[in-house]
Amino acid sequence: MTTTHQVPGHGPARPAASTADGPAVTLADEHALLLAQVAARAGDLLAAMAEDRWPARELRALAGYLRAEVLRQAADQEWLSPARQAEEGFAALARDHARLRQSTEVLAQAAAEGTGSRDRLAAVTRDLVAQLERHLAAEERLLAAAGRPATAPGITAATGRRHEWYPLTDGPVIDLDALPAGQVTDAAADRLLRLRAGEQVELRSGRDPWPVWRRMDGLLPGGYGFVYLQEGPPRWRVQVTRRPAA
Repeated sequence: MTTTHQVPGHGPARPAASTADGPAVTLADEHALLLAQVAARAGDLLAAMAEDRWPARELRALAGYLRAEVLRQAADQEWLSPARQAEEGFAALARDHARLRQSTEVLAQAAAEGTGSRDRLAAVTRDLVAQLERHLAAEERLLAAAGRPATAPGITAATGRRHEWYPLTDGPVIDLDALPAGQVTDAAADRLLRLRAGEQVELRSGRDPWPVWRRMDGLLPGGYGFVYLQEGPPRWRVQVTRRPAA
């Protein structure tokens, strides 16, 4: 079991309660989930450094989440309102997005190189969490002022992807049976699209995961190799490899 160390002022990450058939996640709930997930990973990173060890695993976890969820949400927000990006409030959000990208790249570079100033890394991490909290609050105020109340669906309502997929699909093994009903193929595809060339994950399920193969072959024909390690019933195990670009 992994123990999370919290950044002051933030609680542990909580799972989103909505499903494909349930109510849409509100913008406030969406932001709370993002902030809690970032804060939990940042807390792990700071705790590792407090133990006087280089936080290689924690750096990868935080930078990976920021890139896959926070920065993607930022890009989606800009994509959904392109005509408003010149307005003062939206322009300020875009500047925030640029600063978040810069901080994320500092963490990613430290993860890739395996070296760096721990004091600077700790400062960047704390500043990033505080900056993200301010940014999300500002975004909620701006969208509410633009006629979107706090109960309005979040950004993912328009994109079709959900933030609760990430913790369920992160890692070398994806348990498809743990994913929300009706979202299995979408969530698995979202994860497989993040694989780097040569990277592998294993799908496990009580049903043949061939719909995932069909989706990926439609999105990127020939881009993925699927090898059955175990053919059910009752269990299927499939190794998926991202092939290098031709």
